[in-house]
Amino acid sequence: MLGSFPPARKRWCMDFFYPNFTNDMWRIFGVVFFNDKDYFVDADAKRFRREAIIPFLNETGIGLYDTACAVVRTKNTASDKDLEIVEETDLDALLEKIPQCSCVVTTGQKATDVFTRHFRMKQPAVGSCEPFVYNGRKMQLYRMPSSSRAYPMRLEKKAEKYAYMFVHVFPENIYRK
Repeated sequence: MLGSFPPARKRWCMDFFYPNFTNDMWRIFGVVFFNDKDYFVDADAKRFRREAIIPFLNETGIGLYDTACAVVRTKNTASDKDLEIVEETDLDALLEKIPQCSCVVTTGQKATDVFTRHFRMKQPAVGSCEPFVYNGRKMQLYRMPSSSRAYPMRLEKKAEKYAYMFVHVFPENIYRK
């Protein structure tokens, strides 16, 4: 799964991917895999339970990274529209490091733009996928809705789209709902 870049550190509630407590990614995962939007949430501390997230990701084989390694925030916001990419992630090197990967998921428009431009491919509609070939490897790119609360879609609807993708990505049926 590829996002764009984390918000400014002052917005973090944990030192990991999707660290902004107002971001819904870990709530989406909670709904999709455990039918509980608060499964990865410590509401009292207003943080996500990194100690539960990392083992879950390792168990399921879900990898996370960003499509940018260096950015400039043109305004003091977490929005991708205010994000200028200075250095893109070396997507070829990333895919070379994970030869078992057959599916890439982008979690917002900026990440999708970077990925599809790099691989000169058509952008999938939100909630769908497009096939592509990387070094002879047949792969799929899934374009998921942004987990930002600024994205105009209810949490439950976002979770439905992610659930659809996970059911198709994991034939060994790790999907638990």
